[in-house]
Order: sequence, then C-alpha cells, then structure tokens
Amino acid sequence: MQGESGFGVRYVDIDEQEGQRIDNFLLALLSGVPRSRVYRLLRKGEVRVNGGRVKATYRLKRADRVRVPPVRTKARAEPARPSQAAARALESALLFEDEALIALNKPAGMAVHGGSGISYGLIEALRAMRPGAFLELAHRLDRDTSGCLVVAKTPGALRQLHAVLRKREAKKAYVAIVHGRWPAKLTTVRLSLHKYVTASGERRVRVSSQGKPSRTDFQRVADAKRATRLHAFPHTGRTHQIRVHTAASGHAVFGDDKYCDEQGLDLSRDLGIRALCLHAHKLSFSCAGDEYRFSAPTPEAFESAWEALVQDG
Repeated sequence: MQGESGFGVRYVDIDEQEGQRIDNFLLALLSGVPRSRVYRLLRKGEVRVNGGRVKATYRLKRADRVRVPPVRTKARAEPARPSQAAARALESALLFEDEALIALNKPAGMAVHGGSGISYGLIEALRAMRPGAFLELAHRLDRDTSGCLVVAKTPGALRQLHAVLRKREAKKAYVAIVHGRWPAKLTTVRLSLHKYVTASGERRVRVSSQGKPSRTDFQRVADAKRATRLHAFPHTGRTHQIRVHTAASGHAVFGDDKYCDEQGLDLSRDLGIRALCLHAHKLSFSCAGDEYRFSAPTPEAFESAWEALVQDG
C-alpha cells in the first residue's frame, strides 16, 4: 500500500489489502476515529474508490485508489490489553495453525472485535499476544455464539478465504438447542432477512420481503420434553440467520435474549440457562489447494443446558 497526501486529503493505492472490506480497511487506517464517524464518511460519499462512491461492504481490489478525506482524530490511550484469563482462554481455544491461518474455538461471550463499548475483541487480543503479526478475521461469529472461527495470517490467505466464503464454497454446521419440539418435516427454512437498528442503537434482524434471501437446513438430533437439539446448515451467511430462522419457525434458540419471547426466557432462567445455545460445530473448505476441516467441541455451558432440559420433567 502506498499513500500520498495533499491539502489534508489522502490517496491510498491498494496492494496487500486486496479482498478486504472498505469499512474494515478504514477502521484500521483511521485509528482513533469513532466507528460511527467512519461509516458516516462512507454513507455521505466522502470516501471514494477510483473516483466513485462505494458501500461499506465493498471489497478492495488490487490497484484501487482510495480517497480518504481529512478527519480529525482524538489522542488515544494505549489500547486495552486482554486480561490473563482472556489470553489463557484464547491459547486453549486454538484448534489448528499453519503458515496461512489460525482456527479457534471462539469462547461464547467474547466479541470478535472491539467497538460499541467493548475495549477489545478476539482479534485485538490475538494481535496483543502476537505483536507485529498480520492477523485479520476471515469471517465473524456473533458475540454470544461459540465455535469455529478462522483468522488469516497473510494478505494472500485473507483474499483466498474471502473468495471461498463469498462463493459459498465453505461448509458450515452448527448445533443448537431450541424451544419446543421441532417438526420432523421442517428440514429447510427459506426466509428473506432484513437488518435494522433499534432506537437504542442495537443491531437486529427481521423477516421481510425487502430483505436478502437466506436458507438454512435443519436436522433433528435429539428431543427433550420442552426442547430439541438440532444441527443447522446455513447456505447463506446473513446476520443472526439461524437465530431468526428458528425464532420465526416458533422455536427460538435457548438463551437468545434478542429473538426469544418472555415465556421462553423465563424457562431459561428457571433452568439456569444463561448462555446462548448456538455453537459453530464444524467448518470445512478448500484454500490454495489445501483441504481444511475443523471441528470445535461444544462448551460445558451448552452441554449443561442440554442436561438440564433432558432432566426437566
């Protein structure tokens, strides 16, 4: 990446950042600028790529020229470092590592990146543990979802992983515990999903004909009196997809305080279920001629929740 400046405006020529989303590129480049300000620059068209406006989801291409407007930054304190407990949790979460990538069993409750009141996330913690290393998220998981997460260690690996995910060539399998008896005939849910922001600024998703098409396949694994253990296979990667598809089908995920109704949340509390019972169990894909297959064991809290539901009489 090369840059030049003039009259406060910067022009950045893209090289190694090829394949990275423009919003993530800007958040790293404009360190110290609030996330809301960065996204406002994109919405208002103050950031240009090759002279044109782009959306936050635009992926950079080699030789793109990015116009970055002058932005005042605030002096920042030293970035927060992960606690010893968080560092140990990440070290024990390692599933696999080679020269191209790291695969982790992300702990539930840990955000993948900082922001919105979170001083650091998984990626910032990893960077603090490995100063100077190139580390970028290949994809994301919700903060409360545990399981398989992949981090790229080189720009080339990041481009290839993004291409694999964009083309839907990666196979993902989740395990979930949902309310009620899941119908045996309900093996596929196809519902269009639309993202929105609540009055309090919280990100949510709803079923809407104006949303993006999405599909999840489901397989019943086991039944309890008031719950079902499922395998979920998302064919698309929409935000909160599995959580909304199950809730819209009348069987919300246990511990889901965003999409479960009050009666369901009361049952969770009565049984001592605090964690979201959704886990990214398996992930497989081909990258640079290599085959990768990862499997992350379910966390103790997930199995404790299932045991409580099996014994619920």
